[in-house]
Amino acid sequence: MTAFSGFHQEDFDVFAIDGLDQRMDAIKTIVRPKLEALGHHFAPVLSLKTGDEMFFHVAKHARRTVNPPKDTWVAWANDKRGYKKHPHFQIGLWQTHLFVWYAVIYEAPAKTEISQSLQSKLDEVMTLVPDTFRWSPDHTEPTSHSQAELGRDGVKKLVDRLAQVKKAELLCGITIDRHDPVLADPEALLERLENTFTVLGKLYTIGR
Repeated sequence: MTAFSGFHQEDFDVFAIDGLDQRMDAIKTIVRPKLEALGHHFAPVLSLKTGDEMFFHVAKHARRTVNPPKDTWVAWANDKRGYKKHPHFQIGLWQTHLFVWYAVIYEAPAKTEISQSLQSKLDEVMTLVPDTFRWSPDHTEPTSHSQAELGRDGVKKLVDRLAQVKKAELLCGITIDRHDPVLADPEALLERLENTFTVLGKLYTIGR
């Protein structure tokens, strides 16, 4: 396995490549080995932080036939076969930034139960999650809002919506701008990611 070397501008530039096959080739050769390395690195870390054995899954984008992917990622869940039906963790790239998420997406059958758990401990969630962390209601969009922007009422709306709307999603974590120098420093980046997963691992536990 290749040692993780951080992320550089060429990793983000793959999303400017036209054509499905051409972009997919660049993702496979340039970005995917780094996601695989992160998958191996953080599987035991996340297993320890959550108490669940975690398995990693690198996005394959296999169903795409026309539109090239606008982002790509590695996800961890307590299921060897897949992650989409479970609360899970992600690290990935859009053209503009890196993201690190605790994610409950629309395929998860336990969304209502997770929403109720988070609702019942909302004060604990607000204290646990730093104001600089970001929340998103949709994993297919690059935009997100900081906890400071949302406040308690905004976070509560996102948590409530998870139980009320069939296609609702809930993501919490951080984003790092593609030009942030920490991305090119593997040791510093791994430390930032691990610190983020310390928070998100606790959120995962609260949501169970």
